[in-house]
Amino acid sequence: MKKILVILFVLTLLSSGCVENNDESTSLVIDSTLRSDPHIEVIHFHGMNQCHSCQTVGSYAEETVNTYFADELRSGKLVFRHVNSELPENKELVQRYGVAYSSLWIGTYTENGFSAEQNMDVWYKIDDKAEYMSYLSKVIDEKMDGI
Repeated sequence: MKKILVILFVLTLLSSGCVENNDESTSLVIDSTLRSDPHIEVIHFHGMNQCHSCQTVGSYAEETVNTYFADELRSGKLVFRHVNSELPENKELVQRYGVAYSSLWIGTYTENGFSAEQNMDVWYKIDDKAEYMSYLSKVIDEKMDGI
């Protein structure tokens, strides 16, 4: 019983830092976005409420792709989205990626199929924007080399 109370207390603390998300750049994504041509998707999945850390992960990721991959974004070789994982319209995309909570995922579409990888390391870099952007741009570069 004590263990359950401790778990509930920790969960309450974790969720108490979240704020309502009013991010107008969040896109509604349906499964029609599944394309067969090789490309990379960088997706910031989030819920209705986001804490400061969740918002930072998404905004730094967006700034990284806009700064380092503008040509790839224009050509469609790279796609970036903020996706609210709680909206029913995004259910298929959430299931395809296996999303369970606020996270940053990189989906790789090649001739051999689709693979998705959650990047947990970005969370440890949100206190240093330059380090975050340098790190994520290298990860994306490696993925781009594979398509």
